Amino acid sequence: MQVGVAMDEVTITLGNKGVTFSIADNDGKHVGHLRIGKATVEWRKGRTRPNNGKKLPLDKLVDFLEND
Repeated sequence: MQVGVAMDEVTITLGNKGVTFSIADNDGKHVGHLRIGKATVEWRKGRTRPNNGKKLPLDKLVDFLEND
């Protein structure tokens, strides 16, 4: 997968719309978008429009990651 973010010593405060990452496979083919907001994480596979993806409350994602 290819996800590119290069920000050394940068602080970002998320607004109402959060931040969206475009995700591509190793060949550069678009796979989807990952949006991280203040309260939810949303995965939009392919070229799906905003708010049409799978949503997960951020606290549930943190619980999942912390409790193998």
